[in-house]
Amino acid sequence: MIKKCLFPAAGYGTRFLPATKTTPKEMLPIINKPLIQYGVEEAMEAGIFNMAIVTGRGKRSLEDYFDINYELEHQLKGTSKENLLKDIRNVLETCSFSYTRQMEMKGLGHAILVGESLVGNEPFAVILSDDLCDNEGGQGVLSQMCKIYAKYRCSIVAVEEVALEEVSKYGVIAGRKIDEDVFVVDNMIEKPSQEEAPSNLAIIGRYILTPDIFEILHRTKPGKNGEIQITDALLEQCKKGMVLGYKFKGVRYDCGSVDGFVKATNIFYDKLKR
Repeated sequence: MIKKCLFPAAGYGTRFLPATKTTPKEMLPIINKPLIQYGVEEAMEAGIFNMAIVTGRGKRSLEDYFDINYELEHQLKGTSKENLLKDIRNVLETCSFSYTRQMEMKGLGHAILVGESLVGNEPFAVILSDDLCDNEGGQGVLSQMCKIYAKYRCSIVAVEEVALEEVSKYGVIAGRKIDEDVFVVDNMIEKPSQEEAPSNLAIIGRYILTPDIFEILHRTKPGKNGEIQITDALLEQCKKGMVLGYKFKGVRYDCGSVDGFVKATNIFYDKLKR
């Protein structure tokens, strides 16, 4: 039912400077795979094979990565290292990729709006690849969300409980529970103070959005930090219809932070050694 996944990937990745001066943060590797490949594979598991990527200046390596390197293929053919390309070959053989550029960094809402030409008039998923999600032995977060979308047919945000002192880093929702781990959103605030926060349910980098979000984003004014916030657009959407928050099964690693990136690297390395 969801055929396309949008990857906003134009940000500067300032928390990883100077490495991200020339390397997109989405290309930073957890062991031997870049973050964006984990996101693409999560989308594939959910039955989504059309990947739409919003890039920016200095992000050409994203396009090069999801392409065939004939010289490398030739050099490794028939050697013991050829198997190392198995996963990325599967991605390239299974998925299609389209790209557009975000000329100015004006917030996540703006990045999603820039992707309108790639998505069209249909529901779509959004993955922020620096939020690396893992549900060992179970379905990925996006697969879980697609099942909920099949039932309710509305926009969905993935949420997790965070410490109150952390709420100022996230969009935060409030709502009433209607199903196991599913909430109807009646309020959401971008990066609230502890006093303003309506709960401790924070939105993480997984969304399913209905196409009317684009019309709302076109008229959404800059909000927190002077940026066009997807949270503001979703708040308008939930007032006119229904937006759900889903408390997903699994673990999320904030790989946009050094601490989260190192933690994910260590855990995935331990899993590799098993």
